[in-house]
Amino acid sequence: MIFIDYFVVGLYFALILGIGVYTSKNKDNTSEYFLANRNLGWFVIGASLFASNIGSEHLVGLAESGFKKGLIESQFEILAAFMLLILGWVFVPFYKKSGVTTMPEYLERRFSSSARMYLSLVSIFAYVITKISVTIFAGAVVFETLLGIDFWTGAVIVVIVTGLYTILGGLKAVIYTDTIQMFLLLGGSILVTIFGLDAIGGWENMVASSGDGFMSLWRTASDPNYPWTAILFGAPILGVWYWCTDQFIVQRVLAAENESVGRKATIFAGFLKLTPMFIFVVPGMIAYTMHNDPSSAFKLPVQDGVVQSSGTLAAMVQFLLPAGLRGLVAAGILSALMSSLSSVFNSCSTLITWDIYKKYNPNKSEKDLVKVGQVATGVLVLTGMLWIPFQKALSEGGLFTYLQSVQALISPPIAAVFLLGLFIKRINSQGAMAALYTGAVLGVSRLVSEVYGFENILTQPLFLHFALYLFLICSMVMLLVSYMTPEPDYEKIKDVIYTKNTSNGDSSDLKTDKILTGLLIVCVLLIWYTFR
Repeated sequence: MIFIDYFVVGLYFALILGIGVYTSKNKDNTSEYFLANRNLGWFVIGASLFASNIGSEHLVGLAESGFKKGLIESQFEILAAFMLLILGWVFVPFYKKSGVTTMPEYLERRFSSSARMYLSLVSIFAYVITKISVTIFAGAVVFETLLGIDFWTGAVIVVIVTGLYTILGGLKAVIYTDTIQMFLLLGGSILVTIFGLDAIGGWENMVASSGDGFMSLWRTASDPNYPWTAILFGAPILGVWYWCTDQFIVQRVLAAENESVGRKATIFAGFLKLTPMFIFVVPGMIAYTMHNDPSSAFKLPVQDGVVQSSGTLAAMVQFLLPAGLRGLVAAGILSALMSSLSSVFNSCSTLITWDIYKKYNPNKSEKDLVKVGQVATGVLVLTGMLWIPFQKALSEGGLFTYLQSVQALISPPIAAVFLLGLFIKRINSQGAMAALYTGAVLGVSRLVSEVYGFENILTQPLFLHFALYLFLICSMVMLLVSYMTPEPDYEKIKDVIYTKNTSNGDSSDLKTDKILTGLLIVCVLLIWYTFR
């Protein structure tokens, strides 16, 4: 890269920090700092849902996955469209009606304070090992590959800039910067795809030179990595947890002006989630074609006979794009990493402040609570960086696979408690806690076994099959314990469980939402059929 590229990247950083400073005004109340006063529109919320989600696992992980495996890991992105519809049509009405600030707070309304504390602690743990450290790591990889800056120096830069504007501006700063970053991200990724396809002579040449099974979204039931059974039955469990119950995502729709706005935002984000297959995975497949073409000058580094593919997307930007444009796309890549990181900083500090600190210090002022959230962000930064060496060891099979496999250990009990708790009123606190503790013991046991290389019955199933089994076990435990113990207070939980009178809309344009939802479902089915 040359001076003009560095200038563009520097200009981007200045713009983002400027937004952080501008939105830092009047941030002495928790509603403004953590939920942007609950008055945001569907476009910025939908853009933020997409930009916050598109982080390191996509820009680094999906390009790497495309290079190694082809389209298959696009399934997680496509399934996300369905999960977003479930969020908008099923969960948002209850979240908005209850007026909660966090997901653990919702669990307390439905079950007990023990359930609230469990989810708070598990979510904070999950954020550190699946989001914060992964994103810092990937940002450092981009700096090292694209800008020639030392790995740990790059990690520190990403952390400092992102931490600053998150601490200063709260959720409003995060969502507004996410909206800008969405345009940069989409534009930059589309440019890489277009230049890449041009360099290899078009889509047909990529298809002809791709690896065995690269162009298929479906694998046989005997496939060792992604059998169709795992995709169809295991992956949605991760999706329900991530898209419908995770503070990181749901905090955005909680900031919606009303239920209708929240639903529209999820539909918009669902359409956006159909793009990663084409703008993140396909560039990895283009890189595969170029790397294996003897006449191409593009080559990824090889170490001990193994292609080092973690820097695939950054290497393509460096190789394909002209000066100036290179800096713009580099800013787009960094923007995605920073938007994801800023979102998790804000969500995690919300949990620490609202569900832990405030619960034990109920008389603290609004200003004090905001300060606690800001300090919590700083602590999270340091903790995430300390986990990076462990995360590097666990992610040898690919960054995206690492993220999904860890989520498979965490998500099943939480997804079971939210889903069954919403629709089966007889489930009580004792049943919910039994399911959560069962899931925690089994999930942590598998994680420890994987870290230390122990082979046992827990590590044998594919991670997506393990998620399915764990979901079923937790569901059975929850039902069994609930029906063996006293009934919950139905009057107390009537506003947080499903009833026939529950409304799915407060808007006159509900018909438009239904039409757009149908169109989104048709688009997903067409993609599945085309790349079967």
